[in-house]
Amino acid sequence: MMMKSPFRAFLPFVVGIAAGSCALNPATGNNELMLVSEAQEIEMGRQGDAAVVQSIGLYADPAWQSYIQRFGARLAATSERPNLPWTFRVVDDPAINAFAIPGGFIYVTRGLLAHLTSEAQLASVVGHEIGRVTARHTAAAMSKEQLIGLGLAVGSLANKQIAKYAGTASQALGLLFLKFSRDNETQADQLGLRYMARGGYDPREMAGVFVMLERESDAAGNPGRLPTWMATHPSPANRITAINRQVAALPQDFAGTSVNRDSYERLLDGIVFGINPRQGFFNGSQFFHPDLRFQIAFPSGWALNNGAQAVIGVSPAKDAAIELAQAAEPSADAATRAFLALDGITSGSSARVTLSGGLAAITTPFAAAAEGGTVRGTVLFVEYGGAVYGIVAYAPEARWSTYQAVAEGAERSFRPLTDPAALSVQPRHMDIVTLVRMSTIGQMALERSSPISAATLAIINQVEVQTPFASGRLVKWVIGL
Repeated sequence: MMMKSPFRAFLPFVVGIAAGSCALNPATGNNELMLVSEAQEIEMGRQGDAAVVQSIGLYADPAWQSYIQRFGARLAATSERPNLPWTFRVVDDPAINAFAIPGGFIYVTRGLLAHLTSEAQLASVVGHEIGRVTARHTAAAMSKEQLIGLGLAVGSLANKQIAKYAGTASQALGLLFLKFSRDNETQADQLGLRYMARGGYDPREMAGVFVMLERESDAAGNPGRLPTWMATHPSPANRITAINRQVAALPQDFAGTSVNRDSYERLLDGIVFGINPRQGFFNGSQFFHPDLRFQIAFPSGWALNNGAQAVIGVSPAKDAAIELAQAAEPSADAATRAFLALDGITSGSSARVTLSGGLAAITTPFAAAAEGGTVRGTVLFVEYGGAVYGIVAYAPEARWSTYQAVAEGAERSFRPLTDPAALSVQPRHMDIVTLVRMSTIGQMALERSSPISAATLAIINQVEVQTPFASGRLVKWVIGL
């Protein structure tokens, strides 16, 4: 009885908070628990936006950034929350993805843009994400978590013991990984269709996006493994059927609606397709950065990731990591001092070493207090090309001896990139072709080269390989090596 009484005392308090915090959602018309104010939502979004820009990076094309902001703002103006500081961005990611964070911040990847075939399809994706914000799905999920004292947890590529020093996870970015229920998905689709219709677009185009996503998944040899957008937006097996049913319930006069296929596809001319190797690329465990003219060898078999701010390798057991990033300090000496001045860091003696190509570097063993124990590792700073690069390798204290030799070998493999082929590599681009006669993707593949298969070209054009195209039709083609 003694154990039950605190709960009995607490229960009316919780019920009182919940009752006093119910709000009418303007988009859905539902009363819902809401412990996050609109001002908090907006501030959370601003912080999250900075984290997205820093961790993923924006696509460096002012024309696309201007277009997506105008396009998204026009749709958002038709929503029930038009006065939010709506911000729309194209992020430099080849994945097929789109996501929203609270406060009206919405992101579309260049990979998704390249796979869409009309402005109406783009409106369905952006409208869906606007619906996430207007329905306050993330804020509502956070309110429930706050009520039971859970809060948001942010994952790390590495073991939790070393997450504090991984430098890749942000609490704001944790918002991106919230999973949504099927009811939320249906609701976001319904709102997306609503905003499409208000924007004057043909809602029948929405289903085509999900057909494309399914084809992309199957073509990758992973049937049932969803592309990024659907993975972070859980979907029932009958998603396409559900969308078609919702469209069928709308007024069926689509005569005044827009698709805008040709005008949209012309915008795609020249957009980067796939990974941009100028920003760094892997060849096995070797990492090359043509623009910055360096290379480094990570341990074989480690999971590797090239992020906007850091290149990271994580051991197969996820109990060790190597991270390379540019330092803010003007010299290796200054960067070393700044690192060793961090709270909780203790160190051994620094040593000067010479890397391949005659590069001078400073290496220092360190220990750091972390949740669950002590982390040990080494940090190496090297001056190269007018910048200072820091490479930190670390593992829990009990495991460091297992990884020390291979990790420090990776650190000291940093060297100038001199291979002409790697230095001259260029990204693939989209080329918009106007047909002068009837043809198919299959026939075109026999007459003009592309680094991707005819099957993949068919997917990005949302047709079959042998679907006939009339003369004058625009076709998306990928060029490059």
